[in-house]
Amino acid sequence: MQAHTYDVAVLGAGIVGSACAREFALAGLRVAIVEAGVPGGAASAAGMGHVVVMDDTPAQLAITRFGRELWQELRPVLPPSVEFEQCGTLWVAADDEEMAEVRAKQRTYAGVGVASEVLDAQGVAEAESHLRPGLAGGLRVPDDAVIYPPAAMRFFLDESLRRGAKLLRDHRAVTAERGEVKLDDGTTLRASTILVASGNDTSLVPWLTLKPRKGHLIITDRFPGYVHHQLVELGYLKSAHSVTADSVAFNVQPRRTGQLLIGSSRQYDAVDASVEYSMLKRMIDRACEYLPSLRDLSAIRAWTGFRASSHDKLPLIGPTPDPTVFVAMGFEGLGITNALAAARLVAEQVLGLPTSIDAAPYLPERVTKEAAHG
Repeated sequence: MQAHTYDVAVLGAGIVGSACAREFALAGLRVAIVEAGVPGGAASAAGMGHVVVMDDTPAQLAITRFGRELWQELRPVLPPSVEFEQCGTLWVAADDEEMAEVRAKQRTYAGVGVASEVLDAQGVAEAESHLRPGLAGGLRVPDDAVIYPPAAMRFFLDESLRRGAKLLRDHRAVTAERGEVKLDDGTTLRASTILVASGNDTSLVPWLTLKPRKGHLIITDRFPGYVHHQLVELGYLKSAHSVTADSVAFNVQPRRTGQLLIGSSRQYDAVDASVEYSMLKRMIDRACEYLPSLRDLSAIRAWTGFRASSHDKLPLIGPTPDPTVFVAMGFEGLGITNALAAARLVAEQVLGLPTSIDAAPYLPERVTKEAAHG
């Protein structure tokens, strides 16, 4: 079959791949986007859609802060379907020990210019009247936001196509190396740069080890004004760090529709995508510990998805041992927040430009070096 030549071949049209394709197209490069299924139909469609600064490590803080800044810059041109809502995050502290974590978190944020506000028990009760009485306080991060990820992915993809990118739907890349991509129908794509952005699927980069972490979500009927912030317990951080035990944590997000999105769960070794009612019950029970009247509301749907997790919980963004192949993978639960940051970083690397933030913590070479010494 005839070979087709591009500057960049992006393999995967989820929110990260589509954001990267848009960034390349904005730079004037000839872009092909290969997607075997529905664009954005996997992890991008299953996530909560938070745009949030996280501070588990300095590297996580740097990329999530940068990612949120890029979303804020893009906000004026996002279509209404993206449902960008700057509702802020309220990290809820149950006791004095967690209040100490709140104050430490506030100091960390202040050190990098991220606005936040410590609330006492009365402040939390005034901010969210449905929270249970007796909470110790919390930390409000006003510039965090939520979006509807499928619409954001569609915006990125449409922008790419409008600037000349070509979408190859229902095609799977079977090999990607040395500037050539072979598709399952025999088509060859030649590209100076190949970007693998295929979520949990590492078949094209088998040296890359990612662990799928299953999560459940529930969405309610419409209850406008029931909560005003994305609500997260401080214990969410402990849940996110676990790599062996199934866990749940209180995380409730308001949607522009008036619905509530209820999370979150993490299952490390699960491979079955089926909804597990025992896990839903654990999630609901945990959420109701913080929002007791939540039991009076009606849910309309539950679903699952799989987060792609690296060993150190940081994404892999940059070149591989094959100088023509780059990756943007391993975002765990922060693929929405970090999509634009990853796109900017990988485009800067491909174009030979200075990177907007230090790219070293996210380079895939940290995985290849470990493999070589393993």
